[in-house]
Amino acid sequence: MDANSLSTNIIVMGLVAALVVILPWADRTICRRLRLNLHGGVSRNPNADRLMRGRQMILFAGFAVYLMIVAYLVFFSRAATNEYLVHVAPLEDLKNAFSTPRGFSHWFQTLFSEGVTTAFSQISIARPEDISQFMMNVMFFVPMGYLLPYVFRWQRARVKIRPVLTCFLISFVIENIQLISRRGFYDMDDMLANTLGGWIGQMLYLSVGYVVTHPRWRREMDQYRNWKRNARHRTLYPFGKRIGLSRTTLKGTDEESVWDFYVTKLGFRPRRKLVPLDGIGTDFLLEMGRSQLEIHCSNRPERLEEQHLTISARRLPAIRKRLKMNGIAVGPYEQDPYTGLRKLEFMGPDNVCITVIEDS
Repeated sequence: MDANSLSTNIIVMGLVAALVVILPWADRTICRRLRLNLHGGVSRNPNADRLMRGRQMILFAGFAVYLMIVAYLVFFSRAATNEYLVHVAPLEDLKNAFSTPRGFSHWFQTLFSEGVTTAFSQISIARPEDISQFMMNVMFFVPMGYLLPYVFRWQRARVKIRPVLTCFLISFVIENIQLISRRGFYDMDDMLANTLGGWIGQMLYLSVGYVVTHPRWRREMDQYRNWKRNARHRTLYPFGKRIGLSRTTLKGTDEESVWDFYVTKLGFRPRRKLVPLDGIGTDFLLEMGRSQLEIHCSNRPERLEEQHLTISARRLPAIRKRLKMNGIAVGPYEQDPYTGLRKLEFMGPDNVCITVIEDS
């Protein structure tokens, strides 16, 4: 089968379309039947953690198979040549695939003077194989742009930029390995076509994959648009991307119990310990990642009102297991009423209720 033929392009486009439609539909259907929550909320299946790990492993395996197919087609299916082949003129082959009677400069004049219909009637296809090759390179990376955010959480976190950037970097590495190993051309057109395919796959994930697996997307989109329409005139909106909650303040009664719980058991890093001039009480500044916890210990017995500390983290099952290993009683999974995500709650000293919400 000719890789650049029209029939091959149609077959590949059909396979890509099937992947785009069938994968999220099957994923949603199977998870519903197994009573698994795809949106980060509490699942009704008691074996949800194990099944979700299995689902993720299947997605990893499918992505690995796709990468092996890519590696075979771009490296192992080709014999090494005796020369280093380089083609760096961007879109030159695609441009030469079309011909016009008086050149493309005159064609653009016709487009604006006589209209679209007359202009496009003057274009003829001179080299259809170049068009097929460019389309094949585009379709080659559509699954890459689609599967990256579908499989990897860190890609979904910045879904508008990370998948297409990753596709460009992978294509760049492929072209350089082909050049070094002399298995194929170092072709600028291939990188452009691959990146375009990754962008198309990224857009298909947003418009198909995400929509199918997240039924509430329309309501969330309407809320986001309404907020953004009004928020751009508010004071802190231009600075929102650089604002974060960096410090939370709690009260304590005994510095030994505070140190044992937050530093020894939970693993907060001690940054500063201050003793006021009057010698009464102790102040701690603890740190975990970019978040800081300030605790004022009175060092005298008293009953404090209920306090709350809320943090977000990934791998909630592993956190739950480690809490139990350190002798901390933790409740069952609950669903956060605001985000719908899973959360855990446990009590710390001085009537502190600590909530860990799973980071989506």
